Amino acid sequence: MSASRSLFIPDRFTLMLVGALILARLFPASGMAGIVVQHLTTAGVAAMFFLHGARLSRDAILSGIGHWRLHGMVLGSTFLLFPLLGLVFQPLLARWVGPALYVGVLYMCLLPSTVQSSIAMVSMARGNIPAAVCSASASTLLGIVVTPLLVGLLMARPEATTAASSFDAIGRITLQLFVPFAAGHLLRPWIGTFVTDNARLLKVVDQGSVLLVVYAAFSAAVVEGLWRQVSWNELAGLMVIDAVLLAVALSLTVWTARRLGFSKEDEITIMFCGSKKSLASGAPMANILFAGSAVGVILLPVMLFHQIQLMVCAVLAQRYARRLS
Repeated sequence: MSASRSLFIPDRFTLMLVGALILARLFPASGMAGIVVQHLTTAGVAAMFFLHGARLSRDAILSGIGHWRLHGMVLGSTFLLFPLLGLVFQPLLARWVGPALYVGVLYMCLLPSTVQSSIAMVSMARGNIPAAVCSASASTLLGIVVTPLLVGLLMARPEATTAASSFDAIGRITLQLFVPFAAGHLLRPWIGTFVTDNARLLKVVDQGSVLLVVYAAFSAAVVEGLWRQVSWNELAGLMVIDAVLLAVALSLTVWTARRLGFSKEDEITIMFCGSKKSLASGAPMANILFAGSAVGVILLPVMLFHQIQLMVCAVLAQRYARRLS
């Protein structure tokens, strides 16, 4: 099988996500089983962010932190451009998927960037790796505060107001995500080498926690009967919307980086870090920000976006990698 063809075949994690959906459809967790799954999900997400904190080196932070123009571009694309696109396109695109699914599209637009895949794509494309590490990590940490605030500001509807307030949600997200991350980073001098040498452990915990969140969310959706509201036409429309948002974000980040005179390495970092949305952060935050039965439908856009961004960015990374200078 050729490399170019394999890019368009779902990766193992995507297949596991589909498996989690099927499992939730056939055997939804409810009652006591639902409570157990919820506790396991909370523990898994905390472990994931703890390991991320332990893996992030102080040297990587210091070497990339001074490139403030690049970080401003990435954060501007993540938390300004994407929300603006979601709002501007809403009158045109919401009719394709209906209001319930477009709530998920708006939520996706408010999420932080990814960490692992952004850095991996920048590395593959021979971009500015230290800046990518710093930008992607900063986006994730800022998202703990910025995403709930944007949800409260831009998504004033019942589905998004189940938490007592945006500040209450920030407190809960901070406790579940940032505190474990900070604890892991503080313990890095003692456990950092072990975590770095056992990258497979981080991958298992990372993917496992997301799968638990997805299974719990879609179980609640099945129990509440929300899936009867989503048609195949709406799913097809959702894929088109995700592709359009990604294409616009990629084009605008590259165009702006070139207009502002960034180097090719910085352009690569801005494009990949500024065009991605994190399922790993979005899934646990949605579990806090939205009612349980609504989380499954709200996560659909970012789940589809996850696969689309991986395929498209892999092709772009290979093309950048083949450049002469």
